[in-house]
Amino acid sequence: MTRLAKGTVISLIAGFYDVKTDEGVIRTRARGVFRQKKQKPAVGDRVEIQINDQGTSYLVKLLPRINRIGRPAVANVSHVLLVISAVQPDFSVQLLDRFLTFFDWQKVNVTIYISKADLIRDSSKLSAIKKELSYYQKIGYAVFDNDQELAAALNQNIAKDDIWTLAGQSGAGKSTLLNKLKKDINQKTGEISSVLNRGKHTTRKVDLFNWGDGFIADTPGFSAIDLTPIKVNELKDYFVEFKKASSKCKFRGCQHLHEPKCEVKRLVEEKEIIKSRYDNYLGMRKEIEDGRIPEYLK
Repeated sequence: MTRLAKGTVISLIAGFYDVKTDEGVIRTRARGVFRQKKQKPAVGDRVEIQINDQGTSYLVKLLPRINRIGRPAVANVSHVLLVISAVQPDFSVQLLDRFLTFFDWQKVNVTIYISKADLIRDSSKLSAIKKELSYYQKIGYAVFDNDQELAAALNQNIAKDDIWTLAGQSGAGKSTLLNKLKKDINQKTGEISSVLNRGKHTTRKVDLFNWGDGFIADTPGFSAIDLTPIKVNELKDYFVEFKKASSKCKFRGCQHLHEPKCEVKRLVEEKEIIKSRYDNYLGMRKEIEDGRIPEYLK
């Protein structure tokens, strides 16, 4: 006698899948049908498992996905908590814009958390960072630099079965933040390589942790994001303020380069759109046209 149960994959361990169901967490293996279909379940996938009377179970069906992001991958990501460090590694709007563009392309909303602000001794440097981040708040991104305020926001915004995933460059403090948010997780943290100005990868695999009725995923850090799969003529649509302004451009499909009566360029000149965003847009266009990530980002 067998029965079926549905659940969410919360961890992959040496060929086994830990699936959270209404009956608890069940460790199971996947049937060979997945190899035949060239499917590989990922953390975050909603799945169906078959359980017999002896308690033996098999993963038998992969339910439809919303998305699949990253390597190692997280499926069904509803929101990204992007951790950007103030120092060690140094704050970078270029890196911030790369992440925001990538996740907008993936159709995933982003909340920004600025980490290590308490390590800055120069108040003018911190003020400059906060001034830059105020622009991102103006164009619609939620920005936090306090983990308690962030936790309160998570409580309000993570709905049932939502999966929020942490992202950010290596060493930005994702696992440290997760430890603060959930004291019982005790994720391993690592020291920063001062030579490379980036951290060592301390998270080796993806795990989902309960947050209310939803989940938070901790993933290996990113040191670079590949934007080359984006179509160059669509890149403009992944800058939220460009997309909004483009309705007033003279030409439909304006690329905001040399076209006359371009609303985006006008707003840049008026300093309504910060120049660094426009410059980063131009840099990303060149990267996509060249078909490779710049060496300094690898």
